[in-house]
Amino acid sequence: MSAMTGVGTTHSLRRRLLGLVLASILLAALALGVTTYRGALREADALFDLHLQQMAHSLRGSVPLGTTADGDWGEEGYDVFVQIWGPDGTQVFRSARSALPPRAVLGFSDAVVAGNRYRVYSLQTPLQTVQIAQDMDAREARARALALRSTLPMALMAPLLMLAVGWIITRSLAPVERMRRQVAARAADDLSPLPEHDLPDEVRPLVRELNLLFERVGSAFAAQKNFVADAAHELRSPLTALKLQAEALQRADGEAGREAATLRLSQGIERSIRLVGQMLMLARQEAGADEAIAGPSATVDLEALVRDAIVAALPQASARQIDLGLAAAEPVRVQGQAAALHILLGNLLDNAIKYTPVGGQIDLDLALRDGMAVLTVEDSGPGIPEPQRARAFDRFFRATDASAGGSGLGLAIVRTIAERHGATVRLGRSERLGGLQVELRFPLR
Repeated sequence: MSAMTGVGTTHSLRRRLLGLVLASILLAALALGVTTYRGALREADALFDLHLQQMAHSLRGSVPLGTTADGDWGEEGYDVFVQIWGPDGTQVFRSARSALPPRAVLGFSDAVVAGNRYRVYSLQTPLQTVQIAQDMDAREARARALALRSTLPMALMAPLLMLAVGWIITRSLAPVERMRRQVAARAADDLSPLPEHDLPDEVRPLVRELNLLFERVGSAFAAQKNFVADAAHELRSPLTALKLQAEALQRADGEAGREAATLRLSQGIERSIRLVGQMLMLARQEAGADEAIAGPSATVDLEALVRDAIVAALPQASARQIDLGLAAAEPVRVQGQAAALHILLGNLLDNAIKYTPVGGQIDLDLALRDGMAVLTVEDSGPGIPEPQRARAFDRFFRATDASAGGSGLGLAIVRTIAERHGATVRLGRSERLGGLQVELRFPLR
């Protein structure tokens, strides 16, 4: 149902623009045409009245008095009829086929004679009375013809204007159509950025966001590929070891032998579970998919977070008689995701506990230096030789003299989370404890 609803609401921007603009032009042309037509009718009517008035004034004294004459008068095609009376009321002139009223009403008037309508104008002078009339049907026909001629340019220009607007809209949307064809022609794995040149300002932000989306999707695909490759490479050895340990358990003789084989199998399973968990954690962090789990970025009390991480790691440290504690701390707040930072601290402490010998020491220090929050983790373990520190953040890298048997993912996870929070990680040697020193610098936002 939702798919059908989505299809029903789709529309073409080009068709919508063309429809709205062309309909607006058509309505405007019709309104202007009607207005022009009516105005032309009124002007023609006023012009004909003025013509009648001028003709009446021109006839003053132009016909000899004392004679009655019938004949044609007026301009051809104007259907004008004239009657003239002398001062005593005697008709001295009458147009042929004239059927005007026998009496004159001074000024303009309308008359109906024998079913015909006339527009009449009468003028009285001391010497004569002039009555001039025009057939209303012929007059209105000529007025309509004049009005139609005045609207003819608009009738011709409206289609041309509509064609021009349609061409302009099509040309303006051509970059969008070109972008659509480029996206449609792409392969499924082609996530290269779309070109932004020659695009309208209204479309360029959308293309920019699409390119950012392609970048995020590409990062997710790369993280997925890396995870699959790493899983295929790194899980082979633990699974093979588990198989051998299971076979050793089957061949074990005596209660002591079976208990030893069971213990080795259990330890192997725990290592495999920890390896898979760290691989999944690293894949999510590299793909940036933990935001749905950790929540959006917010202000985090880093001091409280460090104390919580120490409390969580104390049982593991106590089991190895390691002195774990916070040497010094200042109230520090940073911008980030509390859950992701907790994972970062957990991996730092897990690595430190794992590589610190029994009875050793791990100290943490949190301070504000140079406008940044600086977290330092030091241990009394063997540390990492300086030539290998640059590679220590690579996945599955293990130092040559490391004897703890880790997965080599802890520092990779730390770097990934730190980079997502704009922090930097530096490895060095602890001058006080002699082991590894990890220093994280968080920007204060």
